Amino acid sequence: MQVILKEDVSALGKAGEVVKVADGYGRNYLIPQGLAAEVNSRNIRMIEQQKKQILLKADREKKKAEGFAAQLSAVVCTIARKVGEQDKLFGSVNNKDIEENLAAQGITVDRKHIVLDEPIKALGEFPVTVKLNAGVAAEIKVVVVAEN
Repeated sequence: MQVILKEDVSALGKAGEVVKVADGYGRNYLIPQGLAAEVNSRNIRMIEQQKKQILLKADREKKKAEGFAAQLSAVVCTIARKVGEQDKLFGSVNNKDIEENLAAQGITVDRKHIVLDEPIKALGEFPVTVKLNAGVAAEIKVVVVAEN
């Protein structure tokens, strides 16, 4: 099945592109979510007319994400955890903990956008990437300290 993307889809393509997808993915997810439209002459003409608007909207969102990324890069996320012998953590720090800490600072970030290869299991300072938009990412500093 071929569809025209109305919005950027991370693993598929950019808005306005014609892409081939599995029938079920197109019918059951992309089209009902408003992310794509079926390829036919009417939809192609409609997308051509809307392409400039889509590109302007994508550019605005990217600039907004870049501004938010600049704001996020200055953020230091300090998380206190209980430690045992030899400064070994009880448990670990994962993206949910980072999301909660950012929310306490007044910054809303979905935990699905916080990229951790594996949970943090030691004390110290760690760089963590936050994906905001297609092609825009910010790096925050996560500091894990011993709880008193």
